[in-house]
Amino acid sequence: MDIDPRRLRVLHEVARRGGVMRAAEALFLTPSAVSQQLAQLEREVGLALIDRSQRRVSLTPAGRVLAGYAERVEDELAEARRELTRFTERLAGPVRIAAFPTVIKHMLVPALRDLAARHPRITPIIHEVYGQPALQELRLGAVDVLITERDMSLPVLSQPSLATRALYVDEYRIVVPPGWTSPPRSMADLADVPWVAGEPDQACGQALDRLAGLHGFEPRKVHVITEFGPALALVAAGHGVAIVPTLALLDVPEGEVRVSELREVGARRLDAVTRVSRTRSGEPDPVQAVVIGAIEDATAALEASLKAHLQPV
Repeated sequence: MDIDPRRLRVLHEVARRGGVMRAAEALFLTPSAVSQQLAQLEREVGLALIDRSQRRVSLTPAGRVLAGYAERVEDELAEARRELTRFTERLAGPVRIAAFPTVIKHMLVPALRDLAARHPRITPIIHEVYGQPALQELRLGAVDVLITERDMSLPVLSQPSLATRALYVDEYRIVVPPGWTSPPRSMADLADVPWVAGEPDQACGQALDRLAGLHGFEPRKVHVITEFGPALALVAAGHGVAIVPTLALLDVPEGEVRVSELREVGARRLDAVTRVSRTRSGEPDPVQAVVIGAIEDATAALEASLKAHLQPV
């Protein structure tokens, strides 16, 4: 019995993702190509690995057993790559990073410049995906490093299979339309105003709900916006006030919105999350570690820019 390990990887993805279509997306193959690889693997082992009697493709008992071995093969190959890195001073390989727009622009782009100069054989690949979909992609192995945001009032993401590394505490600011002649001096001044709110599962949405509960008012969420650019545009046009992180204000021309002097609003925590190594050494992937180090350096350089840029009214 001669088994091609490349086809084992295809079976592994089908098992992890629960179907041919999603496996094909993860492997950058067509569904037809995945089906052909599976059919060839079945010929190699002489057993049916895929149950095609149901509308949704599933693995047979033999397929599940072989998929378990395929996962071990993937782990052994990861260990081999990690061990071989010790024999060269030049780190190389792709690193897939999932993040959201403000982090991509202000942290990842500078980090990529540093990586290109110091480690030209490392290939960062950026995916704009965040929240639960990004976390699922990390668990499945579709991304290697995930940048997350979380309101500081909530506990740090903690799961046995994931490692979390703090990157930055990004202070919230309340922004109001530029035409307001009397900026708010307390949260009580904002109890009855229209809000441009974030989604409930986003850090800024969580912050607004937390502050409203703390100060005893029900926020009037006239607009619920995911991205900071459109939210700030609505504030600039006079359609409400918003809570945004300081990182988002780096993109705002001077005078477009007014930054309130209210400071006890809280902050969001930005973290780099990776999968915990399941290999024998237990050591983190050295290429991923270098990439996270570059992101940390870029993040540290942001602090002076933020202090110089933001002057409250």
